[in-house]
Amino acid sequence: MTYSGEVTVGGPADVHELKDLMITKVAVGPMNNNAYLLRCRATDEQMLIDAANDAHTLLGTIGDDGIASVVTTHRHGDHWQALAEVVAATGARTYAGRHDAEGIPVPTDVPVGDGDTIRVGDVELTARHLVGHTPGSIVLVYDDPHGHPHVFTGDCLFPGGVGNTFEDPEAFASLIHDVETKVFDALPDETWVYPGHGGDTSLGAERPHLPEWHARGW
Repeated sequence: MTYSGEVTVGGPADVHELKDLMITKVAVGPMNNNAYLLRCRATDEQMLIDAANDAHTLLGTIGDDGIASVVTTHRHGDHWQALAEVVAATGARTYAGRHDAEGIPVPTDVPVGDGDTIRVGDVELTARHLVGHTPGSIVLVYDDPHGHPHVFTGDCLFPGGVGNTFEDPEAFASLIHDVETKVFDALPDETWVYPGHGGDTSLGAERPHLPEWHARGW
């Protein structure tokens, strides 16, 4: 089956099969949050991005192999509702941006800074710190050696715009600056974008609209 990135709460997961990495996307909770299970194909080690809600569904997706780690993209509560239960069931290490860790009620084992590497088996992802949606939001970049990059953007970038900056002009200026310099300027159009809610997109689909986003201020 071809991966589409279109998932619904209560519906089946969608699996993006890359040469070295399997990415399973599932939607959970009342805010239609996306959770992403990454599995290294060489070692079978697994990592979860955002234990957002519905621990039962997440643990069922994880399966008997468990997970080595959970990354929380940012401090907002809809992204960690199931974190405590998932960690208790799996013993996973917890990662979060160092400037958001204090806002997450489950202790962060590994505070993450800009440019830090997070591994799942033999696969490396690079964290980029983006300020504006929250003080410590991180996105994760997987630069696939066999293809184009993949970026897990949390609530910093969606189809159609950057994340909510709550009508704060300074926060918007910060977020769009960081999204432009650390994501759009650093990665090619082919980069696949996996956001914290809703459907996927690519940088190429969004890049032409950056001037519109600047002009509207959100």
